[in-house]
Amino acid sequence: MITSITALRQRVLALLGGISMYRLVLFALLALGLIAVVLSALGVIVSPTPLEIIASFIVLALVISLVDAAAQRILRLPWRIESSLVTALILLFVLRPGIEPNALLGLAIAGVVASLSKYLIVWRGRHVLNPAAFGAAVVSILGSFGAFEWLGTSSSWWVGTPSLFVPVLLLGLVVLWRTEKVRVVVVFLIVAIAVAMLRQAVQAQEFSIAFDPGAALSFAILQSPFLFLGAFMLSEPLTLPPRRWQQFSVAVLVGALAGWPIAIGGLFTLGQERALLIGNLLAFAFALRGSVRLVLEKRQFITPTAQELTFRAQGKLRFLPGQYLELDVPHARPDARGTRREFSIVSAPADLPTLRIAYKDGDQKHPSSYKRALAAAEPGSALAVTGTWGDFLLPRSETPVLMVAAGIGVTPFVSQLRQLQLTEQQRDIVLVYVASDSSELAFRDELAATGARVIVFTRDEPANLPTHWTWAQGARLDAAGLERHVPDIGERHSYISGPPRLIADLAPALQKARSLTTDAFAGY
Repeated sequence: MITSITALRQRVLALLGGISMYRLVLFALLALGLIAVVLSALGVIVSPTPLEIIASFIVLALVISLVDAAAQRILRLPWRIESSLVTALILLFVLRPGIEPNALLGLAIAGVVASLSKYLIVWRGRHVLNPAAFGAAVVSILGSFGAFEWLGTSSSWWVGTPSLFVPVLLLGLVVLWRTEKVRVVVVFLIVAIAVAMLRQAVQAQEFSIAFDPGAALSFAILQSPFLFLGAFMLSEPLTLPPRRWQQFSVAVLVGALAGWPIAIGGLFTLGQERALLIGNLLAFAFALRGSVRLVLEKRQFITPTAQELTFRAQGKLRFLPGQYLELDVPHARPDARGTRREFSIVSAPADLPTLRIAYKDGDQKHPSSYKRALAAAEPGSALAVTGTWGDFLLPRSETPVLMVAAGIGVTPFVSQLRQLQLTEQQRDIVLVYVASDSSELAFRDELAATGARVIVFTRDEPANLPTHWTWAQGARLDAAGLERHVPDIGERHSYISGPPRLIADLAPALQKARSLTTDAFAGY
């Protein structure tokens, strides 16, 4: 059952992986906005009206796009219309729409503040706070003071209505599946709903009224903004810390504050967006991640279809074996997927300041703008790592490990095995290496030097295999073949790295493993 879910999850990731995160979120929010307009026109949603929704979105989109375009031109950054529209759509659902001049002015101010926060509240190239949450918080707090009572909008979170629950759930699940943050948001929802019910129970006792747990649960789920907040705002990768346990900590904090808003000085409460901002600060304290310059030293083909880039880091860079980095390659007229991509790190932490990544050339006829820019980078070019992430880490215990690598998916295993070798640690590890043919076996010498047992699944027999390597006689990797070559699979922690479709195909073969951890990548 677990492996079936894993296989389904990887097939969905394979489908979604061809769409950039920004574009996927944009499509989801646009669909949600269209649904909201239709429901409002049908009278299912009484407020806001279709005209208020459309007018408010137009104002937000224009203001944010103009500010983003001006700021990015000044800073010589590529303009990403998807980012501007995503911010506008989130603010549309968070703030109270309107058509009155003061309401539209308030929305415009929120848009300006949200946009500017991307460039002013930053740390080494990365924004610290969720822009939409910051814009909504500033306008809402200003409106609580007498001098700014004329502002015609504030946080209303009208998206938290029963009629939009199912669309938010389905569209949010698509986004969370793509960003692999389902578990983080589930933790947030559990905490937020539980705290909200506790708050209602306490308030019922204070006012000596009956407490209905069923009604309280229904209200917390269907008539609160928790689901939208979690799916489209808390899950934003740019403001989450790099490790999963840190992300869960942020989710618990935001859930507790969102479930029980705290009053500040009798003027305003720490509402939903302000709860998220406090969570952003905790994430920032965890990560303190920023841009580290990398100078390209050399590039080389390691297989007929894969290249390795070797850099020298200029600055303090930390990562754990098995983690990945985000590499920013600025270039003119980037396509919808933007200027950043994720790569597993090939080198070991002990190799720093030398750092290596590898990637498959892939589509030569229609390469992405990013791929063309990366291919054009010459030795001496300076690029930037904007963060390191991931929990694809070996267990700390001495439990035996099985590694299954599909093609260039071997890269995190090279880092892990090399780190063990350089630090003189001994582990019982078996690597199952799957490739289309023997010429696509990358890092043969490095893997051989680690002494790890390697089982090769290729159509043709590789020449001059090391003594501790075994060729699977051209067999296709399946459950029977895996058990034949790794009879103690039930005692091993299993790790799979490769394209989502291959991981989906291989996952059922590992159903007898002690545990299963996957590291899918959808290309670039």
